[in-house]
Amino acid sequence: MVMGPTHAVSGALVGLLVADVLPREWGGPTSTAETFAFAAVCAGSALLPDLDTPQSTVARSFGPVSQVAARGIDNLSLGYYTLTKGRRDRSRRGGHRTLTHTALFAGLLGAGVSTLVARFDRVAVVAVLFVTLGLALRGLADGWAKRNGWLVVTATSAVLSVLMWNWFPGEVGSVGLGVAVALGCATHCLGDAVTKEGIPFLAPFLPWRGERWWEIKMPGFLAIRAGGAFELAILGPGLTIAAFAMAVWSIDGAPELLREAVGV
Repeated sequence: MVMGPTHAVSGALVGLLVADVLPREWGGPTSTAETFAFAAVCAGSALLPDLDTPQSTVARSFGPVSQVAARGIDNLSLGYYTLTKGRRDRSRRGGHRTLTHTALFAGLLGAGVSTLVARFDRVAVVAVLFVTLGLALRGLADGWAKRNGWLVVTATSAVLSVLMWNWFPGEVGSVGLGVAVALGCATHCLGDAVTKEGIPFLAPFLPWRGERWWEIKMPGFLAIRAGGAFELAILGPGLTIAAFAMAVWSIDGAPELLREAVGV
């Protein structure tokens, strides 16, 4: 799988790009603050699929709580895989890169978030922000998070979630948050699909040659090694530069100023 920081920055980039075109009636942001909050939720959600293994970045984000959650989701994912696998799918001893790495998971999680926010309003918004911002901090500021530990990450996430809760307009906040969470999960899967391992994104609904959990992956000569030289030297820095450029472009009035500066 791609490393946590790469997942987070790719989620932030996708969040910024989608926020620029998402209609307001679908939860599209209408200000710089809303856009950055949307992107932060995408960045954090881009780590969520790896909550199916205690060894992941996300599993270390909230200390014992996230560790327990990771073990539970690992067992749940393994059980789901065992119940739905086809006759040619291999037996597994763990649930990593199964249920949480599917379109089904991204869609259901996004819909669930939207439903919770519609039902519980701002309380649910703060809860979703707390979790996703904590994960975004862990991914985007990995070195800082490691130095300061999960307690500081948790406390910082709590403060940020309270400060940012009013950046989502009430009438579209539920849809916007759900879309951001689903996008983040899907972005994570796209990142894993370019590695040598691949992901079963369409499982278990489209069987292929007796396999329900066949994996989408790049051809061998194009696939990258997670944590390898290409990710560290090119992919990660390239995504970071693109995300920074898109963040500047997303600031209210920035496109007009840039066009004037270059005489367009």
